[in-house]
Amino acid sequence: MTWQPDSSGLEQIITLLKESQSPDTDIQRQVQVKLDQLNQYPDFNNYLIFVLTKLTTEDEPTRSLAGLILKNNVKMHYNNFPPTVGEFIKQECLKALGDPSPLIRATVGILITTIAAKGDLSNWTDLLPYLCNLLDSQDYNTCEGAFGALQKVCEDCVEQLEGDEQSQPLNIMIPKFLQFFKHTSPKIRSHAISCVNQFIISRNQALMVHIDDFIQGLFTLATDEDVEVRKNVCRALVMLQEVRMDKLLPHMNNIVEYMLVRTQDQDETVALEACEFWLTLAEQQVCKEVLTPFLPRLIPIIINGMKYSEIDIILLKGDVEEDEMIPDKEQDIKPRFHKSKVHSMQETNAADGDGVHGNDEDDDDDAGIDDDEALSDWNLRKCSAAGLDVLANVFNDELLPHILEKLNELLFHQDWVLRESGILVLGAIAEGCMNGMLPHLPKLIPFLIQTLNDKKALVRSITCWTLSRYAHWIVTQSQQNGHEAYLKPLMTELLKRVLDSNKRVQEAACSAFATLEEEACTELVPYLQFILQTLVYAFNKYQHKNLLILYDAIGTLADSVGNHLNKPDYIQMLMPPLIAKWNSLRDEDKDLFPLLECLSSVATALQSGFLQYCEPVFQRCVNLVQQTLTLNVLFMQNPEQYEQPDKDFMIVALDLLSGLAEGLGGHIDQLVVQSNVLAYMYQCMQDQMPEVRQSSFALLGDLTKACFQHVKPCIPEFMPILAQNLNPELISVCNNATWAIGEISVQLGGEMKPYISLMLNPLVMIINRGGTPKTLLENTAITIGRLGFVCPEEVAPLLPQFAMPWCQALRNIRDNEEKDSAFRGFCSMISVNPNGILKDYIYFCDAIASWSQPKADLKEIFNNILHGYKEQVGEESWTRYKEMFPPALKERLMVNYGV
Repeated sequence: MTWQPDSSGLEQIITLLKESQSPDTDIQRQVQVKLDQLNQYPDFNNYLIFVLTKLTTEDEPTRSLAGLILKNNVKMHYNNFPPTVGEFIKQECLKALGDPSPLIRATVGILITTIAAKGDLSNWTDLLPYLCNLLDSQDYNTCEGAFGALQKVCEDCVEQLEGDEQSQPLNIMIPKFLQFFKHTSPKIRSHAISCVNQFIISRNQALMVHIDDFIQGLFTLATDEDVEVRKNVCRALVMLQEVRMDKLLPHMNNIVEYMLVRTQDQDETVALEACEFWLTLAEQQVCKEVLTPFLPRLIPIIINGMKYSEIDIILLKGDVEEDEMIPDKEQDIKPRFHKSKVHSMQETNAADGDGVHGNDEDDDDDAGIDDDEALSDWNLRKCSAAGLDVLANVFNDELLPHILEKLNELLFHQDWVLRESGILVLGAIAEGCMNGMLPHLPKLIPFLIQTLNDKKALVRSITCWTLSRYAHWIVTQSQQNGHEAYLKPLMTELLKRVLDSNKRVQEAACSAFATLEEEACTELVPYLQFILQTLVYAFNKYQHKNLLILYDAIGTLADSVGNHLNKPDYIQMLMPPLIAKWNSLRDEDKDLFPLLECLSSVATALQSGFLQYCEPVFQRCVNLVQQTLTLNVLFMQNPEQYEQPDKDFMIVALDLLSGLAEGLGGHIDQLVVQSNVLAYMYQCMQDQMPEVRQSSFALLGDLTKACFQHVKPCIPEFMPILAQNLNPELISVCNNATWAIGEISVQLGGEMKPYISLMLNPLVMIINRGGTPKTLLENTAITIGRLGFVCPEEVAPLLPQFAMPWCQALRNIRDNEEKDSAFRGFCSMISVNPNGILKDYIYFCDAIASWSQPKADLKEIFNNILHGYKEQVGEESWTRYKEMFPPALKERLMVNYGV
């Protein structure tokens, strides 16, 4: 006997479904409460499937809604459904695949794939054979319903389908799908290609066997009338470039011709799919060879795709020039992700323009392509701009003859939309065509600076981005020829735009100014008063979203000019608004993230100048760490009752504590004594989340440098944890743990001895490992050197195992304190074990020669080792040995050490 609904229960559920479509949020909330209550009854789900599949007297939206609520229940609670309920839902789904309504068929398909993904395909063994059989049905609705469901299963269950070694369903499904490429219905042709497309990127074997048929099938559909079919054909060809270029190459000219047409398709979604083709082709080695003959036609098409469409302008409110007073909608503010602190050698060289931001160079590079967040995340304009950017990097200056004439026409066009697209073109080619652009820049840069005053906001905003792409050239010119021609006018005009009355322009100007700060560094020092006045004024002017970008500009300024910021006037300007904001935010407000990051940079730059603000900031950071740890314990003990806390609060707070320790040095002493920061740090060092450990090791290293007397009692507990984290699979965690061990060894001296055996083997393994990133290699070498400095007897026996990679890792870094202590350690190890360096002696000579100005006593140590070795092997052998040295190395050793 099949299940039948109770009529009063059915009526109650239909009333609820109708009410839930009400625009009134109070009614919606009440409905949600009732739905949650009904979920206590297992056969509530039977009612929902009944309404979806059987209740044809009801309107489609109500039936579909029942299916979507059921889908959510399946997602959340499917494993708790009684078996009879699960079976009933499956049967009814399969029966309803041919429903006359496209909406109901689509809803049934979504429900089927949710069950398949949740309940695992292997528990529904008859699903795929049943769906494949229905494809042969003479009834269009049944065939389309089955294909719709199959497409969703192929999208959501790729891994399960590919991993089913036993029944290997794809061996049957893929040839079956290929047969439908010729079907009379465009909807079914589209489903068929889409199903096959899911298996391209994984190079699925069942597809590779039929790859020739597939490509042939795509070619026959190339001129299809249907938009969805054309879109899927383009998508397939884009993916095939990445996995089977060998199969496309014989047809490449025809494919390029086809894509040239499709990139201009009347339907923008087709044009977008086709435009992706140029992006992926640029990554292929054959790109230059294939595209060179087509450049005269391709470049104008791509440039044409870079202008705003009419719909774009409406969505972007392109006619609204002044909107600074309109508050932001919360949903428009993208979540920001905090980059945890990584200790690198570059940090010691901020003044040389290699500041901490060294790793973040590309952060804002897409801003011009990303300037239309109000639109969908990816559109034809962005794709075209990205395409021109990558092609400029492939062809470099060869691209310019195809661009310059068009560019000239666009930049001076009466129509602002075309003028704007020309400025975007100029920014997109900045990286790839820089050499060829050099002769034009002395005229173009002043033109762009002038364009910052254009009356159209969208023109002003793109100009900010484009100028930021040429910031490096502008700064270099200014260093050589003074600031008057470019840097000063750019800075003056850009800061006016920071205070623009249009929010989009404010955002673009702030981002561009941050890029300029990173490039110009201390060149900005003469203008600090003016810069700070502008940024502080923006504090009171900006709405929510741009405030977050303003914090970044202030933090970048602090990183770029360092302690030049530490002047009473500047501090008096900058700190009150930052602290007022800090006091106004609640502990659970995510706006704390960018503000904490900003304060961390400011504290490091101001050093003693930050002292008066330090105590409340320190205390709040410690509280944030403690609250997060407490909430996490509650969650671990009782996940049903408590939510998992957002650990980013803890990570950002640890990083700001690091910034305080780094900036204030010994002045932080009393704050550490009066808090439980070390106990919390100990817990963080053992957290499951790598980013938490990473930031806690950075803090440990900074506290070790600032106030070791308080860290020292905890060392026996800390050391085993540090040793466990010397795992190069987690690069940043390993990097910070390595750095902290080096700092601790400097402070502990000979007392480091008990811990050497824990640390040394993993460090030697890391330095010898292929593919280890440069920063980690450098930190590992410095730490090994420091261990050798404090405990040479213990480390020296392993010299032959790490001497060569050690010397190679440190030959490229500038002279600094860390390098100094590492080399002293290396020399101490040589004096204990002189034979340990013999086979790699040339590398040691090279590493010594990399110093530009070692301290006098260190230079003397180098001198003694070199001359000692020369005497040991004798003049003749030394001369022979020296013949192997490159000429530059011979010369440096002769000039500096007389060997």
